[in-house]
Amino acid sequence: MSKYWNYLKYVCRHKWYVGIECFKEHMPLRGIIHDWHKFLPSEFFPYAEFFYGPNGKNIRDKTGYYKPTDTGSRDFDQAWFHHQKFSDHHWQYWIMPEDREGVKILPMEFKAILEMLCDWCGASKAQGHGGWDSDTGVFSWYEKNGHKMQLHPQTREIVEMLLRDKKNSQRRKE
Repeated sequence: MSKYWNYLKYVCRHKWYVGIECFKEHMPLRGIIHDWHKFLPSEFFPYAEFFYGPNGKNIRDKTGYYKPTDTGSRDFDQAWFHHQKFSDHHWQYWIMPEDREGVKILPMEFKAILEMLCDWCGASKAQGHGGWDSDTGVFSWYEKNGHKMQLHPQTREIVEMLLRDKKNSQRRKE
């Protein structure tokens, strides 16, 4: 039972931090409904088992990255697939498989990009990495891992512009 309680606490903490960031970006509804489907049985139980079960996995590398498709858990893989395809704030949502010829990468909508950045910050804070304010936070994570994302060139340009703006804003606060 503790695996479910521990996962529930994490999801609520994550949603709290993402919600705060979404409110700052004037997207209160996105903040409120962010990741609501993580409470559905199709996601909740596989995630709780994978991260907090008896064989709970600490699969993140030192940069905070993990490859969610390389877990060895069919249940988790299906839950992750559902999550990313149900949430337009995941870049994977915008990848369209083509018949036998790879994928087509679509540009993300601006509000989805903003929520994605709020999600990154919320995840960073929920995992104890400091969000925007830390050397172990979002800027460092993206610098080390951004190249692994299949982003439309227009989306990448917007993401990197917003990250630069956020970083400059953080510097002005110091």
